[in-house]
Amino acid sequence: MGENDEGDIIEHHAEEEMEKRGARSHAESVTPSDREGHSGTQSSHRLLAYSDALISIIATVMILPVAHTKVEDNEELRQSVQLLLSTKIAVYLMTFMIVTVAWAAHIRLFQVIVRIDDCLALLNLACMMLITFLPYTFSLMATFPDNVLGILLFCGCVMVMGVIQCLIVLYAFSRPFLLNEQIQISENQTFYKEHILKVIMRVPLMCFIASIFSFIFFQLSYVLLAIVIFLPYISRSLKWCRNKAIGQVEETPDSMMFYTYLPNEPLSKERVEAFSDGVYAIVATLLILDICEDNVPDPSVVQKQFGGSLVAALQVYGPEFLAYFGSFATVGLLWFVHHSLFLHVTKTTRFMGLLNTFSLAFVGGLPLAYQLTHEFPNNSRNELEAIQISCVIIFFAGIFQLAIWVVALYNEQETLHPYVRYGGREHVFMLAKLGLYPCVALGTFFLTCFLSKFSAPIFHLMEITVPFAFLALRLLVRAGLALIRLFFCPDGADQRSVVIEDEDETRVPFNALVT
Repeated sequence: MGENDEGDIIEHHAEEEMEKRGARSHAESVTPSDREGHSGTQSSHRLLAYSDALISIIATVMILPVAHTKVEDNEELRQSVQLLLSTKIAVYLMTFMIVTVAWAAHIRLFQVIVRIDDCLALLNLACMMLITFLPYTFSLMATFPDNVLGILLFCGCVMVMGVIQCLIVLYAFSRPFLLNEQIQISENQTFYKEHILKVIMRVPLMCFIASIFSFIFFQLSYVLLAIVIFLPYISRSLKWCRNKAIGQVEETPDSMMFYTYLPNEPLSKERVEAFSDGVYAIVATLLILDICEDNVPDPSVVQKQFGGSLVAALQVYGPEFLAYFGSFATVGLLWFVHHSLFLHVTKTTRFMGLLNTFSLAFVGGLPLAYQLTHEFPNNSRNELEAIQISCVIIFFAGIFQLAIWVVALYNEQETLHPYVRYGGREHVFMLAKLGLYPCVALGTFFLTCFLSKFSAPIFHLMEITVPFAFLALRLLVRAGLALIRLFFCPDGADQRSVVIEDEDETRVPFNALVT
């Protein structure tokens, strides 16, 4: 980091401190009559919780058209999956990412707007209504990829959402008491408003261009929609190139506080956790829907074929029940790892949010994995490929969780609790916990390649043993560290002193760090 950057950071912290002091004096100067004039407003917490729940549902149910795609026994799964990857799976991933981009924009918008009234609540509901319509446009795009109507409806929804968000910004800035205190006391409210409107309208503008190209070369429209996902990083890269070419462009200091395109721009940790919990809960719930729909035998069939024995009739569905419990355990343990990670994260950034979105996108694909693992005859080629697809989905869901931690370690002083930083007492244990599922999924994939006849038992054994591996993980980590110290650090006294120093450094109350 250069001297200019350090000076900017110091200056930025000084500005923040001055603004906090100004906010306190501003709060002290508020009269009872001012409070009465704002009595029609309320905190935005419940509105944000409702919005997070709604968006997480919409993002997750988009996997249903993919999961319910039937593959015949006499049809090669490899060819069918290639068809899915070129249409439904690719569109699902792209749409999931765009919905989460809209969710991230919603987070940033309500980091600026901290209070709401009836008008803002209704405008937000209108925005949520359009988001709930996105799965239908996705179904059209996936079923008719060569028809422009689906992409036009999708782009139209996004553009109208952008207009509604602009109305929310204009309305909030017309009533500054709805904004956060930093903006209320700022002399650059007009700059804030223009800057936020400019950032909000970039995505609708991209969708407008994509809708135009859908009439000319519709494949390019999908490329433009994919660019929307990485637009912040593309914009930041272009800005860096411009600064290198023509020099640093002076900006208003306030422009660095909100709506930046920096990868380390903070996101609300609570909302990231709430959205993630929603996705995990919905995926776990979706798994049971097919059990309730497909695995309840017809009473006449039970009477004729099984002599009225319901137990004998349900034995036919044994593989389905085994796949369900294994898939539910996988979803639950991935949530457990996610919970353990964010328990020690003190600050989430934009880049960490992007990696979390990638992980959640693959978690959303687990209903597809569940469908495939029990749909084909035993020891068939399709069963082998279905199990390998499931391993790939689990691997990427876990590896992106590990990537979140690696990115957090890059700026660990701000983003991580001392226990899981380099040298912290929980550092190795957290690494083992985050790396368990990627390693197991990868190992299962290669085992099924060499032992294809035993692919189903190997996969189900993995699902059964991983929960027990988590229970014994701390003991295994301690045993491994003890062996490493025995072979590479034979001087026990010196090593013990290092451990004691590490423990002293990290012996900080957890609550004191997260509050």
